Amino acid sequence: MRKSAVARGGAYAGGGIVAIGASALGVLVAEGLLADRAVHQVQLEHAPNPTGWYGEGRTGEPIRLALLGDSSAAGYGMESAAETPGAVLAEGVGEAAARPVHLLDLSVVGARSADLHPQVEQAIAGGVDAAVILVGANDVINRVRPSVSVSHLVEAVKRLQVAGVKVLVGTCPDLGTVKPVLPPLRQVVRGWSRRIAAGQTYHVVRAGGHTVSLADILGEEFRTRPAFFFGADRFHPSAAGYAALAHVLTQPTLALLGVADTGRTLTYRGRQVVPIASAALHAVSRPGTELDPAPRPRLRLRRLWVRMRR
Repeated sequence: MRKSAVARGGAYAGGGIVAIGASALGVLVAEGLLADRAVHQVQLEHAPNPTGWYGEGRTGEPIRLALLGDSSAAGYGMESAAETPGAVLAEGVGEAAARPVHLLDLSVVGARSADLHPQVEQAIAGGVDAAVILVGANDVINRVRPSVSVSHLVEAVKRLQVAGVKVLVGTCPDLGTVKPVLPPLRQVVRGWSRRIAAGQTYHVVRAGGHTVSLADILGEEFRTRPAFFFGADRFHPSAAGYAALAHVLTQPTLALLGVADTGRTLTYRGRQVVPIASAALHAVSRPGTELDPAPRPRLRLRRLWVRMRR
């Protein structure tokens, strides 16, 4: 995610999220500038690319995995490739599956959902089995309308699936957890983040993909231990934060590949298979919730149903 766009936060109000007066708008603009200044005080290292083989010496059919998206996928700020979320994810998947993994990290720092298309082309050309996508934060800070942001993501998901690539999307994080972003700007940013996350969840599953709700990227842990889970700029995750993110993605990725169970099935109003709209609302407020397409229950009229898991 690009930090310079934080200063634009005051202009969110003009995008239809909230209706405010001139004085309140001035407060949001000032808060956006202060947040931008605080974030820019520290310059981070460019993310090293972890593309390569993991699990040397393991036998079995190799797993070919692509990672697409923005700085949260790239591991912006890490000095070692081993600390990036891609490397941690590849190691975790390979260890659990007892198979070698080839990771193709195509993520780009600052990418928006509209920037996924060249990444998708490279993933397809790379002959990967599955793709994990982390995107949406830059759409929030650049004030991209949720409907536009989601439409680009869904197009990417569809193109991958047509090529035979299974897709998992880690939905948009809640940027309201970023400490330099103060109230009331925090509430505005949080609302925008959750609108994009809900749209991603609903439409990706409708398109046949799978999602895991990152909400505020492990929510309570990041809020209560920011010095541990956020990096030096207090905006991007630390090595521990990226590792936590990768661990959240590991089990859903294994399930996507069909080499592990996804875990405990959640219930919603007493049902294990629920309408997609209800599941989307449930998922964005509960970090780590996974949604998988499911057959329509007998005697139910709604066409699109999903299973929720943790």
